[in-house]
Amino acid sequence: MDKRTDVNPRMVFADRRGRIYDHPSLGMVCRSGWEFRRPEPEELIPLPKECELFLLPGRRALGWDSDRGGIEAGDRTAVAAFVSPGHTLSAVCAYETDPGAPVLPLFAYGAVGYARGRFWVCATQVDEDPRQQFEGVSPKRIQAGARQWLKTFPGNRLVRHLADCALVSSCPAARNLALGRYEAPLPTSRSCNARCVGCLSLQPPDSGFPSTQNRIRFQPSVGEVVEIMDHHGRREPRAIFSFGQGCEGEPLTEAELIARAVHDFRASGGQGTVNVNTNAGLPETIPELARAGMSSIRVSLNSAREAVYARYHRPQGYTFGDVRESIRKAKQGGLFVSLNYLFFPGISDRSEDVTALTELVRAERVDFIQLRNMNLDPEVYLGLYQDASDERETGMGLRGMLRELRRQAPWIRFGYFNPYLG
Repeated sequence: MDKRTDVNPRMVFADRRGRIYDHPSLGMVCRSGWEFRRPEPEELIPLPKECELFLLPGRRALGWDSDRGGIEAGDRTAVAAFVSPGHTLSAVCAYETDPGAPVLPLFAYGAVGYARGRFWVCATQVDEDPRQQFEGVSPKRIQAGARQWLKTFPGNRLVRHLADCALVSSCPAARNLALGRYEAPLPTSRSCNARCVGCLSLQPPDSGFPSTQNRIRFQPSVGEVVEIMDHHGRREPRAIFSFGQGCEGEPLTEAELIARAVHDFRASGGQGTVNVNTNAGLPETIPELARAGMSSIRVSLNSAREAVYARYHRPQGYTFGDVRESIRKAKQGGLFVSLNYLFFPGISDRSEDVTALTELVRAERVDFIQLRNMNLDPEVYLGLYQDASDERETGMGLRGMLRELRRQAPWIRFGYFNPYLG
C-alpha cells in the first residue's frame, strides 16, 4: 500500500449526533504506550478497504495545536479506526477519558486522521493474503453456502455451530467455510488453562465488557470434525484447517480428540495444512499431534518476557517455560512454528521486549511471526503494567522492531494469517 511522507492529517472527531468531522486547525495525535505524540510521516497509510470507524463514548479527542506547540483537548468525541485484517497498528487512538466512561469492547483502536480527501491511519500492511476480504461477496452467497452445509450434514453439531457463526456472528473464518475457500475453523474445546484479559469468548461478569464471540458448548466427535475437514478439502485445493478459534477455549485441552481426527483425516488421504492455534501451555501433547499428521502450531503471546506475559495471559497451571518447551517439541517433531505476537504500540516494541522476542526466535528457530493487533481497551491493557514506571521507555516502533528481528534472525518471515505450507 502506498505511503506518503509529506501528508499532515488533521484531527478527526464526532459530534453528539455521531457525525464525523476533521478539525479545521488541530492536527492528528496518536498514542504509543504512555506517550502521546504526532504521527511519523512514514507510518501513515490511507485507510484500507473494509475498515471501520468507531466512536468512543466518554472519550474526548486530542489534537495538535501548532500555534501553541502542544496537545489540546475539547469536548469532541474521539474516533478510532479498526483496521482490516493484514494490517498492524503502529499507534492507537489518543484521547482523554471522562470519569465513568464505559470500558471499550474487544477491538483494536487505531489512530486516525484526515487529509487530502481521505482518512489516514498509523499502520503497516504485513500480509497481502485476501482470505478475510469480503468486498464484492454477496451475503446471499454466504447464506446459501451455510445452508448447504446444514443440508449436507444435518446431524453434525459442529456444522450447526459454524453455520451460526457465519450467519449470526459474521465470523470471517466461518463465512469462508461457507464459501468453500481458504481456512476452515475447527473449534473443539470448551475449557481453557489461561484467563486472558482479552479473551474473545469468555469474560467474568465484573470485566466491564462483553465477549465478542460465544464459546462452543459441546465437545464435537472425531467424526464431526473429520466430515468438515474432508468436505472442505475437496472444495479448496490449498486448504488450511485450524483448531483453536475465538469461539473456544484452549485446543490442547482436547489434544486426544484432535490427534484422532487428524490421524483419520490423513489416513483417508487428506491433504493440506493442519494447524493448531494455541497458548502452548501443555507441551506433553505436542509429540502426539505431530505423529498424527499436524503441520504447524501457532503460539499466542503478548511478550516473550514472562512477567509481561503472565499479567495478560494469566496462565492456570503452566508457566512460560512450558510455552517454550512446546515450541521446542514442535520443532523436534518437524512442525512449522508461528508466533501470534499480540502487538500493542509502546509496549510490544520496548527494547527489553524486542530483545526477549529475538532471543526466543533465535534459540528455538521460530519460522514465522504473525503480527496481530491487541484487541483490548488501551487503558485496560496499559493498566496491567501501571506499576512498571521504570519501564516507560519509548518503544522503537513497529518498523524498528521488524528491522531488529530481521537483523538478528534473517530467516524469519512475517505475516498476519496462518500460511499454507503445501
